[in-house]
Amino acid sequence: MLNRRFLRIKVMQALYSYFQHEKADVKHFEKELFKSIDKINELYLSILSLFENLHHVALVIVDENKNKRLPTENDLNPNMRFVNNSLLKAIAENQALKTQVEKRKISWQNDFDIVRRLYNEIRASELYKDYMSAPNNDIQADKDLMIAIVTDHLSENEVLTSLFEDKNIHWADDSFVAFNSIIRNFEAFEGTFELMPLLKDEKDDEEFMTILFNKTILYRQQFEELIDKHTQNWEIERIANMDMLLMEMALAEIMYIPNVPVKASLNEYIDISKEYSTPNSKTFVNGVLDKIIAELKRDNKIVKSGRGLKDS
Repeated sequence: MLNRRFLRIKVMQALYSYFQHEKADVKHFEKELFKSIDKINELYLSILSLFENLHHVALVIVDENKNKRLPTENDLNPNMRFVNNSLLKAIAENQALKTQVEKRKISWQNDFDIVRRLYNEIRASELYKDYMSAPNNDIQADKDLMIAIVTDHLSENEVLTSLFEDKNIHWADDSFVAFNSIIRNFEAFEGTFELMPLLKDEKDDEEFMTILFNKTILYRQQFEELIDKHTQNWEIERIANMDMLLMEMALAEIMYIPNVPVKASLNEYIDISKEYSTPNSKTFVNGVLDKIIAELKRDNKIVKSGRGLKDS
């Protein structure tokens, strides 16, 4: 669900917050780091719960129409294709999801008007109408509709984005990852719905984050000295804070996480700098790290282990 690039960004955000405090407690901020990761899982579950509630709204509206004072033929014999969508029903009936939603106290009850509005927008779309009127339907058609609902109606919905941001300040940024995970989850559906794990390899990924977070803090002064040495024409104070942090993280990863290739680490931090720092950061970070890595290799201070990594 969460790739290494995203984990690096979460560690970066935690370290940035940590370094803003003069007497910060390392364990507290490490705990907050893992809490922020868990919150993404909560967002993922909230979106799945939204689909469960969309299914409920559809059933409610079917029932309301049948109980009109003067129901039409369509009201009495409605098209049930949407409420019988195999993927939607599998989500609505998934016991593991129900357990997690109840455990985390996730609820759309107070925002039921938003759920109903979303359903009405979906129902008014050509996508929905085409699906409901198609002569044949199968699992692929059910999946295609659900994926299209995510991409066309939910992922960039301003009301939904605002609601998520009110619940958690980071969810506006995290929603992209959560919605992508939902799409991959839907694509994998073949009749049985299963919740996706938050981390691909929980033990390995948690160890990666822990080492990266703690080694960056522990060896920060040494990293700054290395950076200062290779930025002769710059005063250390003039280097953008985010550039410094990303270079320090890169050095911590390159020197203290043996199972990640040097090139992979370098490319990741250059890429992150393009998004989170200044327009010139990519060239600057690349140039400085290239020189430092060459020195570290020359002094045999980079030790990699695992297949294909010893000479990386």
